[in-house]
Amino acid sequence: MNSSTLSIIKKKTFLQIIFKFIQSNTPLITLIVLFLFATFRYEYFFSMFNLVNILRQVSMLGLISVGMTFVILTGGIDLSVGSIMALAGVWAANLSGVSLTLCFLIPFLIGVFLGFINGLIITKLNITPFLATLAIMIGARGLAHVSTGEVSIRIEQLSAGFLLLGKGKILGIPLPAIIFILVVVIASFIAKYTKFGRSVYAVGGNEEAAKVMGLNVNRIKVIVYTISGSLASLAGIILTSRLGAGQPVAGQGWELDAIAATVIGGTLLTGGKGKFSGTLLGVLIIGIMTNILNMDKNINTWWEYVVKGIVLLIAVIIQSQTEEKKLG
Repeated sequence: MNSSTLSIIKKKTFLQIIFKFIQSNTPLITLIVLFLFATFRYEYFFSMFNLVNILRQVSMLGLISVGMTFVILTGGIDLSVGSIMALAGVWAANLSGVSLTLCFLIPFLIGVFLGFINGLIITKLNITPFLATLAIMIGARGLAHVSTGEVSIRIEQLSAGFLLLGKGKILGIPLPAIIFILVVVIASFIAKYTKFGRSVYAVGGNEEAAKVMGLNVNRIKVIVYTISGSLASLAGIILTSRLGAGQPVAGQGWELDAIAATVIGGTLLTGGKGKFSGTLLGVLIIGIMTNILNMDKNINTWWEYVVKGIVLLIAVIIQSQTEEKKLG
């Protein structure tokens, strides 16, 4: 083998390593490119005020996306999270003048209950996740409107504790962002180091094989949908605290943003593969894209949806190509 042949082989090997690195770290590379572009393109992007604002804005979507990641890892989907978020939010507003404990507890339990119902419908009635969660999405949104008379519920007696949840800071970092990061850390720990976490991946990877292994697939699915509902309700409570009002229209379309963030972060829509750290990156990518479009006054805000769609499509194509190569 002559030197020129060795040189070609080394070059191909180097290119393969680079390509594999890009494929494995697409979300991180995308985030870095977006961050650098925005930093050099917009004068006020790389300011503490703006960066903190991005963290605050993405935190509620982030909580929903963590729950969505659990669901998608099992091969499911949850379309009800935006509506659950709105319903929990309006009940937090309704109860804020009654009791600080109740304005946290009751809305949170609403999300837990509706998530649990999602899981039961899917597992016991053998209804596809799309249809089951679509039904809950419609019903919960209707209840949010009925509960408020189709108007926003202002929090007249906003307690200091409730105000702190949505607007408070610790060492300059918004409390909602800290809660989001803690949830990501906890979810990552569960996924990597617990039997339940490994079971979630097993169910998404091959449900029949998981049953043969002795896993209670139905119980695992019920738990992940319950987690999704509970995190959606937590996001709704935080949003209500931040806005000072419960809005029945809150969270419209957020289920799609959560799915997008999860997939952009590298989680397979077919289940069985993904990381919560990737979901964190996906949420930040969406947050920075939104921030860029808001800062550029020459761009129509509707382009946000176009850009999200393109990025999501690219992520799905990369996933598809990567899985095809592995199967091949």
